[in-house]
Amino acid sequence: MADLAALLDDFAAECADLENLVAPLTPEQWKTPTPAPRWDIATQIAHLTWTDEVSVIAATDADGFAAFLAEAASKAFTLVDDGAEEIAKNPPAELLVRWRAGREQLIAALAAVPVGTKLPWFGPPMSAASMISARIMETWAHGQDVADALGVTRTPTARLRTVAHISVRARNYAYLVNGESGPPEEFRVELTAPDGTLWTWGPESAPQRVTGPALDFCLVATQRRHREDTALLTEGPDATHWLGIAQAFAGPPGTGREAGQFA
Repeated sequence: MADLAALLDDFAAECADLENLVAPLTPEQWKTPTPAPRWDIATQIAHLTWTDEVSVIAATDADGFAAFLAEAASKAFTLVDDGAEEIAKNPPAELLVRWRAGREQLIAALAAVPVGTKLPWFGPPMSAASMISARIMETWAHGQDVADALGVTRTPTARLRTVAHISVRARNYAYLVNGESGPPEEFRVELTAPDGTLWTWGPESAPQRVTGPALDFCLVATQRRHREDTALLTEGPDATHWLGIAQAFAGPPGTGREAGQFA
């Protein structure tokens, strides 16, 4: 069973690391374009703010979240972007305060969720641990966009294990959103953690394998790097194909990044 308290601490730490990047920026620097098309740094933080706030509703008010979904149904394809762009209109200082308040509310809300409770979401209901794991993944991924925009190299942490775990678990989802059927057998994934230890998933004897640095795997699975720009290795055609479509996030297939974009 996932340790919810530890995951909540990791989420707080991931947010704090990103805040350390953006808090010193001038209002003009918040307008710096990121690798995500049409999104500047302000839009990235606004997106995280919007999703944290919606997560609070899901964690505290199931009826309210159902009403939100019903109201949003007519703009399902633009809902997320519209939310981010609207919040990004706030001055950076106000946006920073709102982002901080939203994530603190989310931590408190999820800490109070009774064990075994499933929370409503845009897809299948999820546990509090699954919801905060997704927030860790997304905060890290959008934080990478901000770091890339600023030309900053972040130090990888053990929090990448959550990102990697979601990425492995989302294997069949990546096939689904690309209109494909995933292989019935599990793959073996062996990743070198930031501290040099080995993280593994899947049967040790599996012929389809992915190996390499955990950081590289997380960058590829969140579509922040092209696999050709990493040290990842694959064995088997299915594993090789998966890395070309892998996505840890929900929604339609992303455009990813071009090979050599960050060489």
